[in-house]
Formats: sequence, C-alpha cells, structure tokens
Amino acid sequence: MTRVRVSAYYQAPPAEVWRILEPIESHVDWMADAEMIRFTTEQTRGVGTRFECVTRVGPVRLTDRMEITEWEPERAMGVRHDGLVTGTGRFTLVPLDDARRTRFTWEEDLTFPWWLGGALGERVGGQAVMGRIWRGNLDRLRTLVERRP
Repeated sequence: MTRVRVSAYYQAPPAEVWRILEPIESHVDWMADAEMIRFTTEQTRGVGTRFECVTRVGPVRLTDRMEITEWEPERAMGVRHDGLVTGTGRFTLVPLDDARRTRFTWEEDLTFPWWLGGALGERVGGQAVMGRIWRGNLDRLRTLVERRP
C-alpha cells in the first residue's frame, strides 16, 4: 500500500471550495486522470453514493469503482476504492484566516494490482507519479474555485 498526499491553498472560503467539490460528476473538469464518471446508484451525493470512474494515467486506462464513505459539507469527503486499485481516500477542507482561505488536502492509501507492478508499482507510481498528477489537479481546481463571477 502506498500513501499519496497533496495539499493546496485557495483564496476562497470552504463553502466556495465545497460548491465545486460537491458535484462528483464534475470532478472530470479538474482531474486530468479522470475521463468519465458514471453513477451506479440513484443517489449522486452523500454517504453510500457509488460510481465508476474511468481513469487514465499515461498508457494505463482502468475503471475505478468507488463509494462515498464520508460526507461533511464544507469539511470532508471520503471514498473507498474497490476496483482493480483498492484503498481509501479523503478530501479535507480547513478554513484559514477567519474562513477567507482554505487548505485543501487530498490523501489516499492505495494498493495496486500485480499487473501494475504491485508493491513496486506503488512505490514508483505513488507519490512520484500520482502526486505530480494530483498537484496539477489541485491547480486546475484552484482555477474553478477562485474564478470570480
């Protein structure tokens, strides 16, 4: 299992960050590695929501099955991966400067299948590759969050 953790600071309150984060289907707008999200439950928000995410990293394309395990508006969203890649993940929002700014942290504990290199793939593809991709994702999220009407 490998742990990947990235953080970013946004010039917006947690409510504004959550407004962009809450619609799971729009994560493809800021996650470069997420191609498509398809819900497998009628529910599309909150704990128990299940979906499939077609994910591409370089030449590797797979369908990641996920379930929302934590849902605290303006604070946290947790997920469990139970597809080819397994593990857990969590987005956390921490208010800063009297809630005028937000620290966003994305942390995941992932286990890769043997054909993606297993433990070696986790070490090589973990923080180095996924961390780089996710930092770019958080930069794209910043553009959406800090956009002024």
